[in-house]
Parts: sequence; structure tokens; C-alpha cells
Amino acid sequence: GYLPNPANMTTTLAAITARAATQRRCLASLAVKASAAEISSSGNHDSPSRHAGVGVMPSGATEILITTPAKSSDVPTTRTLGLGGRCPLACIPMPPARHSHTFAYPSASRNFSSTAASSGADDSNLCHDRPPVTSFSDDELMVRDLCRQWGDEVLRPVVRDMDEEGRTHPEIIQGLFDCGLMGMEIPEEHGGSGMNFTSALLAVEELSRVDPSVSIMVDIHNTLSNNAVRFWGSPDLQAKWLPRLATDTVSSFALSEAGSGSDAFAMKTTATASDDGCHYTINGEKLWISNAREAGVFLLFANAKPEDGYRGITAFMVDATTEGISVGKPEHKLGLRASSTCPVTFENVRVDASDVVGNVGEGYKYCIQILNEGRIGIGAQQVGIAKGCLDVAMPYLMERKQFGKAIGDFQGMQHQYAQVATELYAAELMVYNAARMKEQGLPFVKEASMAKLYASQVAEKAASKSIEWLGGIGFTRDILAEKFYRDCKVGSIYEGTSNIQLQTIAKAMQNETTSSGYKK
Repeated sequence: GYLPNPANMTTTLAAITARAATQRRCLASLAVKASAAEISSSGNHDSPSRHAGVGVMPSGATEILITTPAKSSDVPTTRTLGLGGRCPLACIPMPPARHSHTFAYPSASRNFSSTAASSGADDSNLCHDRPPVTSFSDDELMVRDLCRQWGDEVLRPVVRDMDEEGRTHPEIIQGLFDCGLMGMEIPEEHGGSGMNFTSALLAVEELSRVDPSVSIMVDIHNTLSNNAVRFWGSPDLQAKWLPRLATDTVSSFALSEAGSGSDAFAMKTTATASDDGCHYTINGEKLWISNAREAGVFLLFANAKPEDGYRGITAFMVDATTEGISVGKPEHKLGLRASSTCPVTFENVRVDASDVVGNVGEGYKYCIQILNEGRIGIGAQQVGIAKGCLDVAMPYLMERKQFGKAIGDFQGMQHQYAQVATELYAAELMVYNAARMKEQGLPFVKEASMAKLYASQVAEKAASKSIEWLGGIGFTRDILAEKFYRDCKVGSIYEGTSNIQLQTIAKAMQNETTSSGYKK
């Protein structure tokens, strides 16, 4: 498969985002220059209108076809571009085609019909309207390939050492920043990569195939902390933190406490406002806080109005160097040992009112919304773990011989790895379907819970089976199978236990059920 030039590896995302800026500038002009035939092939026979020199497709249209040469020496190729509406890839650049993937996504309001297909009419463009969920843009694929190469060449040689030492090496963390992987969705004007949610998930998945301890740092940082500041932070707060989050500052999501796990809103940490309202004093202790040891900033949830119950919960961006913060000894965990998980104590920690994320008393809303996205990220991590297990086990099955043939050729073995691969494929589809729904602005809470629930189950099965397939060597620490087995278990615990996911799914199903049936 395609791999970027190693010499340019650390600037790959910068090149991608530069092309993205160029594409955005050109997108409108491409629309107005589209030929009538191209517009017709997208399913709309009207002409594009012009407003102040900007081409606008008629109502309901979300894509055009443009014909460009893949390279100067190539014959022209036709590809689909998303335009406006809810198309999540409308601003994704279109570099010279290397892959036969199509990736224009219809708007949420677009109606589809099987009439054309059933009547024998031309259905050659149906694939452009409804591409495979795992059909990725060239830039998404480039992110995946970058992470795959960096994971194999830089991360893999130190995985076992970091697991034994119980820490992530500083050069690995710096490498994540250098590759642009810690600011995936942060806009370019704030120093980020300006990529989409799916790109962030692909990065998490690929890193998880090598070391889930590193991928969870990337996942929490991108899908929770960065996005909370992007979505609800004031312009000043964004200007203060987004450039640092994209370039050199690890973040930590500080929510859980001794008495508030699944019941997250039972927290006891308080944020007391000063008489003039200019600052808050925070007191309390958080437990099970990932990235705590490396964090330069905490996305902290505390109750600013305890008398209002959970409606007093407020989110703060708290500089880790603020006086009164102490990070405790990391937990000695079963898995994800290189990822720090520590108690964090806040004792009379003073923060400015300007450090509040969004509105006072609305932190519980932000927490729920951001964790819904985070669950898709955990699903991607679990998919990556399952793929990592197959990376280890499948070559062994093809090479190890018993009774005169490869053990992977025995029917009993074939059925087992075929079953795992099938379930893994289903989990992957669930994860990236939830991601595309999120990108299009569609409701995705149920789908996110389903993706996390099922992907964690598949990862556990793949990890357990791979050790069985590997036999005695799988039970040793000579290869990574046993580490994946330890690492995957937390997938059914953090960012919402499996029982919480089942409860969320059940509630959604109840809302989708009427007296006449299940309306989904």
C-alpha cells in the first residue's frame, strides 16, 4: 500500500491541510464551471445559480462530478465532490487519485429511491450517492498511512519497554505532536491539522494496532479536550489553548471521582465563585484520570452551584501548573500500562472566570455530548486492538506447521479466524457509520453506544482467540498478543461501561417505539 516518504513524514499533515485551504478557495469556482452533463449525473438537472461570484448548487444538490487528470500524463478521471448541505467532506481536498474510492455523502434530507434500479434505468451513479461507510478520502487514507508507518517505525520498537516501565517516553509524545496527530480537528489558524472526525478515528485505530496506551492519549486529547474547547470555548479561551493543544500541551479529562463513576454527576468537587465573580476556587479530588502525569492542562468538571445539583456542574480549562494541584502516584493497572492513570487533588486552586468552558452550570450538557463522541473513539481503539491481534496471529497460522500442513489450513482453525474477521468487520462498519453520522449532524447517540459496546466485545474475543491460536508462545511476553489481551479489557469500562451503553441503547429504542411498532 501507499506510504508517505519517510523524510517528509512529520510534515505530511501540514501538506494535507495546505491542499485543503487551496481546495476550499477553489470549490465555489468548480461548482459554477461544472458542465450541464456533470450536474445531470449528480441527479439535479437545474443550472447552478451565482451569488456574488460564488457558485451555489440548487436546493437539495450536494455534489457535482468534476473531470481532472490524476497526473499530467494520465487520462482524465471523474470524481465526486461534496457541496454544502450536510456533506461532511465538502472541504476535504481532492489530490491526484491513487485509489478507486468514492466519497461524496448525501445530505440528511436527501430522499433515495430504488425505482430507477428496479425499472432498469441507469443506476451507474447510485454508488456515488451511497458509498461504502469505510470508503475514505485520499486525505483520510494519507492520515491512516502516516500513522501506520510511524507506528511501525517509531512506536513499535519501544512498546514493550514503555509497558514494562509504565510510562510513555517523552520522544513518543513529541512525535505525536510533530506528526500533527494531537490537533487533528483543530483549525489551521490555531496551528492544528484541520482534519475531520473520521481522520482522528483512523489515527486512533492505527496507533491501537501497535500500542493502545499511546492511542488513548491521542483519543482523549482529540475527541474530548480539544473538541470541548472548539465547541464551547470562548474566542479568547480558544486562542489561549488551541495552539498549545495542537503543538506541545497534553490535556487530561478530569471527571471521575471516588463516588461518581457511572453516576458521573454525583461529583463532590466544587468551584466557589468570588464575590466579584472574577475567579473560582476549586476544591476536590479526581480519580482514574488518564494522561494526568503528562498533562499541561486539565479539562475539569466541578460544581459551581451545588444547591442546584447537576445543573451546577461547570467545565474549566485549568493550567496544570496552577498552585494547589497535585498529581498522585499512577495506578498499577492490568493493561494500558504506559498510559498514566492518577488521582489528582485540587486544593484551593484559583482559576479565572475566563477559564470557564461555555456557560456556568452547563458542564453536564457538554460532558454528555463530548462523551458521546468519545465513545466512537473508544470503538476505533477497540477495532485497532482487534486488528493488531490478527496482525500477530495470522502470519503465525500460515507459517506454523503441524501434521504436515499449516495450522491455518485446518478447517477448525479457518472457521475460528473467519468468524473473528466477520465480527471485526461489523464492528468497523458500526464505528465509521457512527462517525459519518456525527459529521453529517445526524443523531448518533445510540449508534455511538452500539459501536463502543460491540467493538469492545469483538476486541476481547480477538485477543483471547489469538492467544489460543498462538499456543504456548501466545502466553509469553515474547510477542504482543498478551499485551493486547490486557489492554482491551478496559474498553468495556471507561467512557461508559457496557451496561451503561446497553441502557442508552434501550432508552433510544423505547423512544423509537410507538403503539404501531418500532420506527427505526
